[in-house]
Amino acid sequence: MADSVGDGLDRALQGAFTRRIPQSAPAQMRYLVKQLGGTKAAAQLLGISQRTVERYVVGRLQRPRQVLRGRLESEVTKRWQPRVRAKARKKAASTDGLVVSTRARFGFTAQPGTSDDARIRDITQALPPAYADRLFTAHEHGATERQLQQITADGLAQMYFRADNTRAHGLDVEFTDVEHIQIEL
Repeated sequence: MADSVGDGLDRALQGAFTRRIPQSAPAQMRYLVKQLGGTKAAAQLLGISQRTVERYVVGRLQRPRQVLRGRLESEVTKRWQPRVRAKARKKAASTDGLVVSTRARFGFTAQPGTSDDARIRDITQALPPAYADRLFTAHEHGATERQLQQITADGLAQMYFRADNTRAHGLDVEFTDVEHIQIEL
């Protein structure tokens, strides 16, 4: 299964966590109930009954089914250490930037009459803070995966293919068929 840029951004921020998320289902459920302000909100978010949430909170239920386990862990991870996540995002967007390591299909269009057929490439490239800011902002505002790929393609075009705009002026890069993407802060 191919990776997505959005998932890569989420994993990069999770790498900044200073503590592990709660491991047991009851601990995760207690955290989620606290974050959402009640068992009713947690039940609606997870698509289960309020009584089931209450049973997890008090420890009467311990092992959720696989689907619920995945949803629960995902929702807790989204909300875990928001200040640490915000600090890491701010640092990447203002001073550090991101490092993108990907295996994907890249194609090019340049001046009229020139082109290069798309082919699979492995690329690892640091992107400046401006692209980190664009990616995180777009991701927060619900951008589609295609939009996130386009921002990443713009950054890779500028920094990798055009060498920070010192060569290959006017080269447009097409970034498709992402097999793997890893983003690091």
